[in-house]
Amino acid sequence: MRGSAIYLRVGLLILGGIALLIALIWFLGGGDIRHGTLFESYFSESVQGLQVGATVTYRGVTIGRVTALGLVSAEYGTGETIDVERQTYRQVFVRYVVDTAKIGRVPDTKTSVDLGLRARLASQGITGLSYLELDFVNPAQYPALTVPWTPKGQYIPSMPSAFTQVRDAAQEFLAKLNRVDIDALSAHLNGLISDVRAEMSSGDLHNTLVQATAVLRTTNEAIAAADLPGLSADLKRTSAAVRDTVHGEQMRKTLANAALASERLPALVASLQTTVQRAGNGTSDLQLSLVPLLRDLEATTQNLRELTDSLRRYPAEVLSPPPPRTTAPAQ
Repeated sequence: MRGSAIYLRVGLLILGGIALLIALIWFLGGGDIRHGTLFESYFSESVQGLQVGATVTYRGVTIGRVTALGLVSAEYGTGETIDVERQTYRQVFVRYVVDTAKIGRVPDTKTSVDLGLRARLASQGITGLSYLELDFVNPAQYPALTVPWTPKGQYIPSMPSAFTQVRDAAQEFLAKLNRVDIDALSAHLNGLISDVRAEMSSGDLHNTLVQATAVLRTTNEAIAAADLPGLSADLKRTSAAVRDTVHGEQMRKTLANAALASERLPALVASLQTTVQRAGNGTSDLQLSLVPLLRDLEATTQNLRELTDSLRRYPAEVLSPPPPRTTAPAQ
């Protein structure tokens, strides 16, 4: 009886292990996805850390699991003559199932790809495990790759991971740095330093610095001779005097008188306008009275001028009376 109990326990333990193994395989194989659609992406970078059963996320939400991954040349190159120049056969395919029930109503795969739907590898912190991430990006920046075979699942193009982009940028920078002639650059830099030292010791730059030093020294002497503290004190006293003048009694009276004068100014202007108008009218009347008198004076002047003319020509006619007229007898 005791041996039978031991065998029973061992059998139950084996069956439990098998059940756990089946459950694990079912879980990692995507058996928890009830409404799954098969998709496929291709990567030209290493998929180290990505395994079957890894999660597929869309902006942090788990929507599927990876079901298979391998080399494109082994999956689609069998029985064909592979062109070694074609980079597409050097890639890695990743096949995964997405639970469409968790996505909801979305456009079809082709429309989504045209709008920028891409797949990329992402890493889970420092553990080294990777997962597949779906997201929308700029389709012009990451164009879709055209493949010469028929994918077994719906095709979603891939894009480089963040690590790959950083690595490529670093490699490009190092390549540019390697193309720089360090020796020539060092020689030019040494020559430049020598030229700067020569200029600072005896060149134009040295003369400029000497002149600037002299100007600064003269400025300091002028400032010292100007007695800035005394000038500041005088300025303060002047400001205080101006302030007292502005706020003093005399200034207030002056402002009051100015305000009173400004109030009386319109009446004074009106009176002055009336006086000017009256003067203008009187001048008009005087001009009308003087016109006949001036006319008579002009006639008298004309007569005197004619008389003077006659005296100059015939003075005898004025000094002696003219002879009497004789009447001739009638015949």
